[in-house]
Amino acid sequence: MDIFANLALGFSIALSPYTLMLAVIGCFLGTIIGALPGLGPSNGVAILIPITFTLGLDATSALVLMTSVYYGAMYGGRISSILLNIPGDEPALMTTLDGYPMAKKGRAGDALVLSGVASFVGALFATIGLMLLAPMLARVAYLFGPAEYFALYLLAFCTLGGMASNNQAKAAIAACIGLGIAMIGVDNNSGLPRLTGGNMHLMDGVDFLVAIVGLFAIAEVFFFIENHGKGSSIGVKLKKVTIPWRDIAATKWTMLRASIVGFIAGILPGAGASLGSFLAYMSEKSIAGKDGGFGTGVAKGVAAPEAGNNAAAGGALVPMLTLGVPGSGTTAVLLALLMTLNITPGPTLFNDRPEVVWGLIASLLIANFVLLLMNVPMVRIFVRVLSVPPLGAFAGHYHDFLCGYLFAFLQLF
Repeated sequence: MDIFANLALGFSIALSPYTLMLAVIGCFLGTIIGALPGLGPSNGVAILIPITFTLGLDATSALVLMTSVYYGAMYGGRISSILLNIPGDEPALMTTLDGYPMAKKGRAGDALVLSGVASFVGALFATIGLMLLAPMLARVAYLFGPAEYFALYLLAFCTLGGMASNNQAKAAIAACIGLGIAMIGVDNNSGLPRLTGGNMHLMDGVDFLVAIVGLFAIAEVFFFIENHGKGSSIGVKLKKVTIPWRDIAATKWTMLRASIVGFIAGILPGAGASLGSFLAYMSEKSIAGKDGGFGTGVAKGVAAPEAGNNAAAGGALVPMLTLGVPGSGTTAVLLALLMTLNITPGPTLFNDRPEVVWGLIASLLIANFVLLLMNVPMVRIFVRVLSVPPLGAFAGHYHDFLCGYLFAFLQLF
């Protein structure tokens, strides 16, 4: 009964016109931020934090706005992953494996609608889990120590071979290169520089988001140039965008399983949505077996990582609110915002400031429906990116094209 009473308190706050407006604005801004490759939810939230002080928002309103941006960015990250094979953020990396092949088959609209529904299911499951299971799950997550984290990430590396079953040597080499890039910078424990070559600019290391977006974008540019635009999803003829009811029905259990896996991964402090997306995709690929067609553009390959990463994003709020320990990079930024507003997250937060916690939970429930209603109709706008003609279409007017490109580049300065 306490849960229903607290939830009623939360909805009395969340349904006020001002708070509701902030949630809608946050969802819209978050979707745009997530769709831009290289920005990501953590950078987007960090950029928008000064707005909360400029507008003079109280703790509840500020947290509602920023978490709506957070959820919206998790939705938006799938857009460039599916349309351009360039992940909008780290968790959306797994969506490229089947989302982009679906776009190349002329099913970009179906992939975007399906991913939007899967994101809704994952985020809704995580919000309900946050409401019902936060205190208990926080105690379990707090028991994870170095040995448990080592076993968890060892499992993640072992499953890398499953991603490239046709060439496991290539997967191992890629994993080693990734580890080498991650080693660059100052060691957190000893404080000694690693693999910096004496370059001060490498002391902070290589940002993970910059690395994956750069590698994917460069690969797509080279592939586009090599094939003269042929085989790319850019310029394909699009069919009428409809809601793929058959795919949604066929992936309902996939969404549920991925939501559970992603939520469990999200409540582990420091794991974040990337691990949730990865584990959800690999678990569904293991269940489907060799005949599942993962990697060729199947619906389950889109639904699983999207449900997983959005569930993990919601799960990451559990340790932040109940332990004061960020579950991801974005929740670390949100934690800093709360501390700035003189709110100390921890086990007593639910009792000391119930209006903040339950107002946030109610707003997240509303934001999920807002994002679903906002993203599905806007699929028609997103798929227009694929209607851009390839570079060959500008062959007869290359001089004007290059001048326009140079002018746009100069605008950056």
